[in-house]
Amino acid sequence: MNTERKIVTLCGSTRFKEEFFKVTSRLQFEERKIVLLPLEFSHYEDKKLDNKDMELLDDIHKSKIDMSDSVFIIDVKGYVGESTKKEIEYAKGKGKEVRYYSREAMD
Repeated sequence: MNTERKIVTLCGSTRFKEEFFKVTSRLQFEERKIVLLPLEFSHYEDKKLDNKDMELLDDIHKSKIDMSDSVFIIDVKGYVGESTKKEIEYAKGKGKEVRYYSREAMD
């Protein structure tokens, strides 16, 4: 058993909750990776967060990217919002591999 598993952080709009979980399952079971993802799906749940909470979640998410070997962008139909664009640039600046949902067969 490989104990040196690669870690991947999922990034993207939280409106795509189902896709986050579909990708998590694939990456864990097919690619044997450790997956870090948001636990707050405010856009999907139509929940408003204040600026303080958003800053905290952003900071935590950057820490997840720091811990990861790569990021996987949940860009359904090519959609990448402003927050996700910043996460992509952050990950690239840290030398992380960046993969995209829209470019891989996920069905």
